[in-house]
Amino acid sequence: MDASTSTGPPLGEAAGDSRPGRADLQVHTDRGDGMMSARKLFDHIQATRCLDVVAITDHDDIGGALHARDTWARGNYSFDFVPGIEVTSRAGHVLALWVEEQIPALRPLDETIERIHAAGGLAVIPHPFSMATRSVGRRSLESVLSQGRPETRPDGLELANPIAFGWDCGERARRLNAERWRLAETGGSDAHFLESVGIACTTFEGRSAQELRRELIAGRTRGVLTGHTPLRAIGLRNLVRQQVRGLSVTPRKLGGRAYRRLLDRAAGTR
Repeated sequence: MDASTSTGPPLGEAAGDSRPGRADLQVHTDRGDGMMSARKLFDHIQATRCLDVVAITDHDDIGGALHARDTWARGNYSFDFVPGIEVTSRAGHVLALWVEEQIPALRPLDETIERIHAAGGLAVIPHPFSMATRSVGRRSLESVLSQGRPETRPDGLELANPIAFGWDCGERARRLNAERWRLAETGGSDAHFLESVGIACTTFEGRSAQELRRELIAGRTRGVLTGHTPLRAIGLRNLVRQQVRGLSVTPRKLGGRAYRRLLDRAAGTR
């Protein structure tokens, strides 16, 4: 599977003007633990016409999204852009979308969501209940929902993610959401490589980031998984390199200045 096939058919080929919009709401760049620059990512999306909207959500750092926004603004691209962060709360990861400021990490889940809303953003729970990565568990989600406070209620639940697995993932999570939680569905590729971009997406009525936000708030979006992470196309060496990068980059951002200085000394860079 190559990059063009892994992201689905070019937009508008099969369904004409009536097709839903497609947004990938979880993509990582080399400003974090991703393996692609914003420019390479955007050029890829433009060439393959695989998305209408893309969100940059590097771990615990708004810097990657702000840099990507500048790159996008200079590129005259035909798709729209959403700045974001994948924030590490004490309960697991939370996507902060439409934010332009840092959201503190390692805070309680309800506080994290409240801070995202205070910053003008929307909060989405990515890869919920997954055993593959640091994810919000079912008990934590139901605890925050039981508060009944709009400020701490997530805006969406990522029900399409190629790396999510576990008892409560997949169709079981989709069913539980429909029966109990009734959060807007989203999809995100969690892409760290070009080959993975768009293999999970959020479909919505419209094409723009503004229309996507409107549909998310109204609960009319849907998470769609179109394939699996193309491990063969990415290659074992690149997968290992990304894991090593993640073990270095993310702890630096979580640990603050003192921790970063310690890592630098250990690496002999200071």
